[in-house]
Amino acid sequence: MPSFSSSLSGLDSESQALSVISNNLANLNTVGYKAATPEFQDLFYQQIGSGGDGNPIQVGVGAKVGSIPATFTQGSIESTGVPTDVAIQGNGFFVLDNNGLRSYTRAGDFSVGSSGQLLTSDGSAVLGYPSVNGTISPSQTLAPLVISSGQLSPPQATANVSIGLNLDAGAAVGGTFSTPVTVYDSLGGTHVLTFNFTKTAANTWSYAIDIPAADVGTTGNPVAVGSGTLTFNGNGQLTSPTGNVTGITISGLADGASNLTFNWDLYDSTISPIVTQASSPSAASSTQQDGYSSGTLASFNIQGDGTIQGIFSNGQTLALGQLALATFANQQGLVRNGSNEFLASLSSGTANIGSPDTGGRGALAGGSLEQSNVDIATEFAQLILAERGYQANSRVVTTIDQVIQDAINMSQ
Repeated sequence: MPSFSSSLSGLDSESQALSVISNNLANLNTVGYKAATPEFQDLFYQQIGSGGDGNPIQVGVGAKVGSIPATFTQGSIESTGVPTDVAIQGNGFFVLDNNGLRSYTRAGDFSVGSSGQLLTSDGSAVLGYPSVNGTISPSQTLAPLVISSGQLSPPQATANVSIGLNLDAGAAVGGTFSTPVTVYDSLGGTHVLTFNFTKTAANTWSYAIDIPAADVGTTGNPVAVGSGTLTFNGNGQLTSPTGNVTGITISGLADGASNLTFNWDLYDSTISPIVTQASSPSAASSTQQDGYSSGTLASFNIQGDGTIQGIFSNGQTLALGQLALATFANQQGLVRNGSNEFLASLSSGTANIGSPDTGGRGALAGGSLEQSNVDIATEFAQLILAERGYQANSRVVTTIDQVIQDAINMSQ
C-alpha cells in the first residue's frame, strides 16, 4: 500500500523551498543581501528485492532540502553620495563587533554614532586599523574606527618660502620694493614678514626681511630677521647667492611658539632662479610657503584601499583609519545571523583579515552601496516550480487517500 510519508516529505520540502524563495523576494532591496537557493536530495531507500539480473529493486521514501547555499555573486553598485556608505567590489566582508560578538557583513550602509564610531544600522562597531598621527599600520590590532568632527589636523611651521619675483633693472640706485609673505609658527600662529629690496648698484640689490615688533614681544619699528645681497648678470639672471638662503630664524615669538627657522628658495627644483631682474616694474608674481594652521575635520571620503581620508578646514588631508575586510576558505560555511550579518563557523574556517585590495580581497567604492543580488525573474520561475511541486505532492496525497478508501470499501 502506498505510504503518505513520501508525499508528505515532498510537501514539507516544497514548503521550505517556498519559504526560501519568499525570503529572497522579501530582501529584493536589502543592501548587500545574498540570495539563497534550496537544493533537494532524496531520502533513504527500501530494498524490496532484486531482479533476475541481480540488480536491486528499491523504493524511495521521499525527499528533503539537502542544502540552502548562498549565492555570493556581486550585486550591482549604486552611487549614493553618502560619505559613510561603502561597497565591496569583489571578495570579502566588513568586520563588525557587537559587544564582543565578531560578525561579518557585505552591507556598507554605515553611519557615525554620537561618540564618533562608525556603526552599522544595528549598532555594531565597524572594525579596522585606526590611524596614529595620520599613519596606518595593518599589522596593528583591529579596533573600532572613529570619525569625529572634533578631530584636529595639527599646525605645521613654515620651513620653506619662495617668491616669484622680478626686480626692475631700470630702477635708480636707492630705489626700493617691498612684498609681504605670511608664514606660520609651530602653534599655527600667522606672521606677516616683509621682504624689502633696495637697489645699491647696477645689477645689485640688498634685501632685508622684517617682522612686526609686536610679534616678537617688542615695540617700535619692525625687527630685521635676515638680510643680504642679490647680484644679477647682464642678462638679468641671479648669480649670487648661488643657492637658497637657509637658516633664517625668528626667535622670541610673543605667542610662545618655538623658534621659527625657514629657508628662502631663490631657485626652483631645476636650479633655475625664480628671482630675476628685467626692465619692467618690480612685482611679485607668486608667493608660496609650506606652513599652515591647525584645522578641524570638514569632510571625509573612503578610498579604494579602505583608507578613510579626512579633509580639514586648513586644506590638509589626513588618514583617519582604514577599513578591514575578511575572507573565508568556505563562504558557504558562514551562518546567517540576521541584520545583514554572517557568523564564522567550523565549516567556513577562520577569517583571513587584512586591507582591502590585497590578498584576494576586493576594493572598496566609497559613497556607494552594493545592492541585493536577487534576480526577480529567476525567483518567479523558481516560485512556479515550487508551487507545481507542492500541487503535485498534494495530488499524490489525495490519490493515496482515495486508494485507501477504496480498499476499506472492499472489505465491507
